[in-house]
Amino acid sequence: MSPKCSRRDFIKTGAGVGVAALIGGGKGLIGQVPAVLPQSAGVMRVVASGNGIRATEKAMDLMAKGTDLLDAVIAGVNIVEDDPNDMSVGYGGLPNEEGEVELDASVMYGPTHTSGAVAALKFIKNPSKVAKLVMDRTEHCLLVGEGALKFALAHGFKKEDLLTDRAREIWLRWKENLSDKDNWLPPKSEKLPAEVRQAIMTYGTINCIAIDTKGNLAGVTTTSGLSWKLAGRVGDSPIIGAGLYVDNNVGAAGSTGLGEANIMNCGSFQVVNFMAQGHSPEQACLKALAQISNKTKLTPRRLNAEGLPSFGLTFYALNKKGEYGSANMWGGSRYAVHDGQKNELKQGAYLYQAKR
Repeated sequence: MSPKCSRRDFIKTGAGVGVAALIGGGKGLIGQVPAVLPQSAGVMRVVASGNGIRATEKAMDLMAKGTDLLDAVIAGVNIVEDDPNDMSVGYGGLPNEEGEVELDASVMYGPTHTSGAVAALKFIKNPSKVAKLVMDRTEHCLLVGEGALKFALAHGFKKEDLLTDRAREIWLRWKENLSDKDNWLPPKSEKLPAEVRQAIMTYGTINCIAIDTKGNLAGVTTTSGLSWKLAGRVGDSPIIGAGLYVDNNVGAAGSTGLGEANIMNCGSFQVVNFMAQGHSPEQACLKALAQISNKTKLTPRRLNAEGLPSFGLTFYALNKKGEYGSANMWGGSRYAVHDGQKNELKQGAYLYQAKR
């Protein structure tokens, strides 16, 4: 694989300097009062990860009818949470190593700067809705495991089996092929099915962020997390500042990809931080990725043969002006945008380009 920055603007801002200089050379926002970016009057935008094209359509439709923007983006991601064919979110998501589906989600509302989240939640199809209730009906920011389930049940959610037959089949094939020295035997076939090979180390998620005509921002991130994870593992999606962050004066950002790398760098907070410093949403995403790439060099097991991050990570960003952007650690990702007129998938920027 060979490193290559994508977009022209980012190359200009980084001309003549390395990744480390990009990270360390600018003024930090931590400890300072965030700048208030100018607002574009009347703008409505919805931005989501590539699997969220239906979510952006739904959220924009609801916002246009007067629905509050946080309720709108949650309704949007509910489509994906309810879809058994999306194996990284909600119902049908790939399970942990024990065959149980554990879900994470977070929401954040710009006008009140409040948030709610749940993690390692079992048996509830729509963790994003439960996260909203944590924000609205408790003094807490995060509920986990059995406590999150009890809270959901207390508010009328029903327990459901989230492991679909398809996800169960893939989990069983993974388990049967994990070792040739245990007592699990796969069906008689020469090759591991392509679906199982692709599912190993899957970390898909949906993030959806929006701005309404009043200039208010909100966002949601929801996932079933890393496939075959240890029971109780929590990724970045329910961690405010990592999988999601909203500052109503500046913008919103969210992520998909390897949560462990993101958690340790507070990635979505850093994207908003960089936007507050005047960087475009796309530039802010690239700078956050550069920061994570630099820190990853301290963890050799997460590097490829060329000494670069061996994992995928994508950020999505939207600022107070209604400008948007996305960037991936490696090339090839797309993201969904509804600009109030058209709903479409766009090509994201990237920090490194994979060899073909």
